[in-house]
Amino acid sequence: MTNTALITNDATVLGILTLMLGAVFYTAQSKNAHWQKFYSIVPAVLLCYFLPSLLNTFGVINGNESKLYFVASRYLLPACLVLLTLSVDLKAIGKLGSKAVILFLTGTLGIVIGGPIALLIVASFDPQLLGVDGPEAVWRGMTTVAGSWIGGGANQAAMKEIYGAGDKIFSAMITVDVIVANLWMAVLLIMAAKADVIDKKSGADTSAITALKEKVELFRAKHERNPTLTDLMLILAVGFGVTGFAHLFADTITPFFVANYPELARFSFHSKFFWMIVFATTVGLAFSFTRLRELEGVGASKIGSAFLYILIASIGMHMDVTMIAQAPIYFVIGLIWMLIHASLMLIVAKMIKAPLFYMAVGSQANVGGAASAPVVASAFHPSLAPVGVLLAVLGYTVGTYMAWLCGQILQSIN
Repeated sequence: MTNTALITNDATVLGILTLMLGAVFYTAQSKNAHWQKFYSIVPAVLLCYFLPSLLNTFGVINGNESKLYFVASRYLLPACLVLLTLSVDLKAIGKLGSKAVILFLTGTLGIVIGGPIALLIVASFDPQLLGVDGPEAVWRGMTTVAGSWIGGGANQAAMKEIYGAGDKIFSAMITVDVIVANLWMAVLLIMAAKADVIDKKSGADTSAITALKEKVELFRAKHERNPTLTDLMLILAVGFGVTGFAHLFADTITPFFVANYPELARFSFHSKFFWMIVFATTVGLAFSFTRLRELEGVGASKIGSAFLYILIASIGMHMDVTMIAQAPIYFVIGLIWMLIHASLMLIVAKMIKAPLFYMAVGSQANVGGAASAPVVASAFHPSLAPVGVLLAVLGYTVGTYMAWLCGQILQSIN
């Protein structure tokens, strides 16, 4: 295939992508009223996918010919996962109280079972959604939404690779993912404004939230500082060091399973990418029990997030925006899926008399991840924003594993 794109040099393409990302982040933080109004309607993360997709759609670049996605998914993604899971504090999460963790896990369960149920419901009206097993199969695209809604963009990219979702179905599912997730976040923000009334009616004990505010403020004051060059080099050493060993581990263990356990191919055990991602996530979690987690105080997760957005832009390069018009049926699946998640969250929250804060942040830590969980948390109180990050990091940690499980269920019903 001949690359007929206007720009074929990947270094130039990378420069354009980073300029786009810089412009999005700069304008998203602008105090200008017009930009604030714009971003209240259009999520910034959607632009990070959408703008590169325009370059591909109109032939400025050729996403399929570019090697940027391969580099980002094989080198930046594992490093990103390590740096995002590095800061998870399981003890601190436990101290949030069992209700917070119960609701977070309820949200995860809602995503894992909600996808297959939604697919079965819609397929009862449109049987053509099932029985397709190529790259553009609906169930493969849905695994990427599961990755996003349990963990985040990194887990979404991992599922795309592990389950081999095609670029067309992925383009459609990204649209579903972002729009449906932001509709639910809007509902949560409206509920947050009425939290006192809702908690009073449900009889929830909100005293723990006051204690949370104090603990979070103390933690931030103790650990945050301006990073030195040594700090930044250590962060890169951890991220890319683990990435290197993740590749070595995958190169070693994958042939073993191929040779000795051929029947495990359907569980992704024959995928080097699968083992690479599992290794990076597991080591990141293990490091969270060591002093390395203190790197979060000097911006480990911020660097990980920067890697993530480069990955998001490189994914966007493969998108064709014309797929949006072909996605109505996928929106129905997405809305039913989110309705199952939301219903389960509300029912369990009422059963255990949990404060609305725990329900809202537990849900958004799954669905929105570290990008929007703090937004919902700060709607209750600004000092609680890091609590959203804390639970969102737990989402990054379990996201790969639970999204993979959801993928296995989706595959089994296809």
